[in-house]
Amino acid sequence: MTRGSVIGYQKVELLSSLQPKEIKMNDQPTLQGPSVAPASGQPAKQLVIFCHGVGSDGQDLIGLVPYFAKVLPDAQFVSPNGPEAFDLAPAGYQWFSLNNPDLASRLTGTQAAGPVLDAYIDQQMALYGLEAKDVALVGFSQGSMMSLHVGIRRQQQLAGILAYSGAIIAPDLIAGELKTQPPVLMMHGSTDDVVPVEALYEGVAALQGSGVLARGEVVPHLGHSLNDKCIMEGMDFLAECFGVPLPQPTTTL
Repeated sequence: MTRGSVIGYQKVELLSSLQPKEIKMNDQPTLQGPSVAPASGQPAKQLVIFCHGVGSDGQDLIGLVPYFAKVLPDAQFVSPNGPEAFDLAPAGYQWFSLNNPDLASRLTGTQAAGPVLDAYIDQQMALYGLEAKDVALVGFSQGSMMSLHVGIRRQQQLAGILAYSGAIIAPDLIAGELKTQPPVLMMHGSTDDVVPVEALYEGVAALQGSGVLARGEVVPHLGHSLNDKCIMEGMDFLAECFGVPLPQPTTTL
């Protein structure tokens, strides 16, 4: 299962040893994108927020709903478009620009987009009458970077963060900025030539070093994409985060 979100993505370096910068946020954009109501037809008991990769849009990861809804029939799924139009192609969205590939610019971009995603989480929680413990973030690539950055800095702990093919922006900053410790699963293809697999090891180590219940899974012979193993393990992880019993072992899709 290859995601369209890899369009135009430049290979990233490991994101260590960066210093925070003050970001002034004025008028924050309001995120919009597709959503899917609970398969059960009942009011939502959980909320899963997808964060797509650069150059893609909310339609990308919403395609995971038929699978995730098998274990989360009472979940509301939302998949916002990133706050900016993708600036390296005529279509798509981004959380932050990749025009300047240096690491400091990535940190600045993440810090600027962070409050936008944070506000969206609050908005969706209020809309569906849910609490932080009922919310999970699922990201791919740049969307994983955003999910990891925002999720551990929220005042109230989320249910979990599922990060596909992503990285932690400036892991050196975690110890001083961590506010909560949601469980985290990072998954990465062993042959990813966009975001190096070393980013998984670095990210998991940084999270674990700050007391976060984080684990990583490297998928052999997989590039910058998802496959059945990623989806099935993601299903199991989300069910575990929400304390939902699995209907049966998810051995096939």
